[in-house]
Amino acid sequence: MDRSKLVLLIHTVKHLKFKQVYYQVFYKVRNKFFKRDYAKKLEKEIEPLKWNDSFFYPNSFTKKKRFIFLNLSHQFTDKIDWNYANFGKLWTYNLNYFDFLNQEEISVSEGLELIKDYLKNGENLKDGKEPYPISLRGINWIKFLSKNNISDADIDQVLYNHYQALIHNLEYHLLGNHLLENGYSLLFGAFYFKDEVLYKIAKQILTEELSEQILSDGAHFELSPMYHQILLHRLLDCINLVKNNPWKEDRLMVFLEEKVTVMLSWLQGVTYRNGNIPMVNDSTYDIAPSSDQLFVYGSYLGLQWGEIKVSESGYRMFRKDRYELFVDVGQIGPKYQPGHAHSDTFNFELYVKDKPVIVDLGISTYEKNQLRLEERQTASHNTVKIGSHEQSKVWDGFRVAKRASVISLKEDKYKIEATHNGYNELGLLHTRKFFPETSAITITDVISKETEQEQVAFFHFHPDIKEVEISTAQVYLPNENIGIKFDNNLLNIETENYEYALGFNKKKIAIKIKVYFKTTLSTTISI
Repeated sequence: MDRSKLVLLIHTVKHLKFKQVYYQVFYKVRNKFFKRDYAKKLEKEIEPLKWNDSFFYPNSFTKKKRFIFLNLSHQFTDKIDWNYANFGKLWTYNLNYFDFLNQEEISVSEGLELIKDYLKNGENLKDGKEPYPISLRGINWIKFLSKNNISDADIDQVLYNHYQALIHNLEYHLLGNHLLENGYSLLFGAFYFKDEVLYKIAKQILTEELSEQILSDGAHFELSPMYHQILLHRLLDCINLVKNNPWKEDRLMVFLEEKVTVMLSWLQGVTYRNGNIPMVNDSTYDIAPSSDQLFVYGSYLGLQWGEIKVSESGYRMFRKDRYELFVDVGQIGPKYQPGHAHSDTFNFELYVKDKPVIVDLGISTYEKNQLRLEERQTASHNTVKIGSHEQSKVWDGFRVAKRASVISLKEDKYKIEATHNGYNELGLLHTRKFFPETSAITITDVISKETEQEQVAFFHFHPDIKEVEISTAQVYLPNENIGIKFDNNLLNIETENYEYALGFNKKKIAIKIKVYFKTTLSTTISI
């Protein structure tokens, strides 16, 4: 291993919890030298649960064995290859989740046929045997079997064995949303099989992980609005499950409702008036249920929530009559699992009259490639880059080594000001101030001292912004009647095309500007 790779690894591993390191080693040793059989005889007949869908999943399966995930479709001409890997691991994962069982356009017979085909290929499964797809598939099978009142001993036996595999391979080596998904699924398994062991483990995971992973302002601690929606949906499902299938009399339900209401409040606080969420960190379109769907689901379950001050997550939303300004002044998080974090400190998005104007470009891939790296780097966000240095060193798909830390934060109802140390290796600090007024926003950038390193502020426009006019110190968007004026030590303004993510594997060309300055820059956006 070369020295630079070793330094990256050290700066990454030093943030891990002991539990993660222990289970990384434990699982590798055990799985290599001690093969385990998870077959366990299911001794009782299973009755389906009471289940009604609140909404359907998007259509990902059509007749003739055609599947579409991540905007990539494939039709199997003969038998279904449940290990199909030509589109990458995430596509294979989606094939093994079985979300399509709970889409609107699928018949009961089609769903059963797909499950039974999967059972026939059980010995050959690869990615589908991993704990994350086991978790999601378990929930989807239980929903489908229950709402269609299906009792099938063969399916139940395999499902039960999948849960035996899950409890012995819980994702303690990863933690974060993966372990939380394990817990959600175990709760479904516990209620479906009336299994005390599954319930005990599920309750422990959900109690511990929701207490840690849901911040005081209601945000999920991985700070991706998309993952927040996904995990909120699953929590709503758990409440739906427990409410409609009385089996346990304890305080778990009260705890789950406390967490779900604060998550709903946070989501309401960061969702734009047009229903979109900010595309910050690992977020993209058409993966998670929409905010409106989740709000309707919450109301259907009789939940009530209100406004909450968005704070600990580091996100802020300023709403005016003409615009909405979303600002990130938070830390890279969580420290021990920043796999979905980007190098984007002091990033922001701007919607004007309910339409996106300045945007985060989002993500279009989870493959460990150059595109994934670029979409996470500083220059892909609406913030400042100095020289060739990154605020935070993102690498290898889902890792972060050196991280920017917000060392100062001041705010009142008129402004917010923060400083980060992501350029500490250059002896520099970056301070950014936002002043949101009725019809204008002023953003002030200050570098702590003069440097010969190039300083660039990036502004990414939504693909709907077709015309960008540049003069000496101003940018004008004629179709939107929005002016952006730069003062102080402006050096130059350049335009450049970039690829905006409309979803996984789906991009569109858009325009960004690069504003070169020296030490200080004042940006006024007139709306």
